[in-house]
Amino acid sequence: MKKKIQMFTDGSCLKNPGSGGFCVIIKYFTYQKIISKGFYLTTNNRMELMAAIYGFKALKEKCNVTITTDSQYLRKGILFWYKNWEKNNWKKKNKNKIKNKDLWILLHNLLNSHKIKWIWTKGHIKNTIQNLCDIIARKEAKNPKYYDKKYQFKKK
Repeated sequence: MKKKIQMFTDGSCLKNPGSGGFCVIIKYFTYQKIISKGFYLTTNNRMELMAAIYGFKALKEKCNVTITTDSQYLRKGILFWYKNWEKNNWKKKNKNKIKNKDLWILLHNLLNSHKIKWIWTKGHIKNTIQNLCDIIARKEAKNPKYYDKKYQFKKK
């Protein structure tokens, strides 16, 4: 039987683009793991994706995962948009290129071995764990230590 994992994610960006941070909290019964990082120059959507990526990278075996996010971009991107983007050579219906293709592909590949239930929650509601994610992501955005490879050659 697969482990039942709860995952909570949030991304933050002080300007868009600007310094940003993410947080993912993984819960398994009473065990809780917090993963967070701050980046000098990135976007809020990249941080939302990075939170989920780091969360799934932390799982060492196939799991049943309930992931709670306040990002419709993340949730809808995986559930509804991804297959069409891939089929249309990573372009939207209006022929514009999809942003964050690198992260979408990485995330999609990480999800394949897990059974996932996606839950969207409104940001800044009375969900203690989701609010903790938000607080940590904002703290990381204010104290960046890493460079987002997409922006590493641009000025801060």
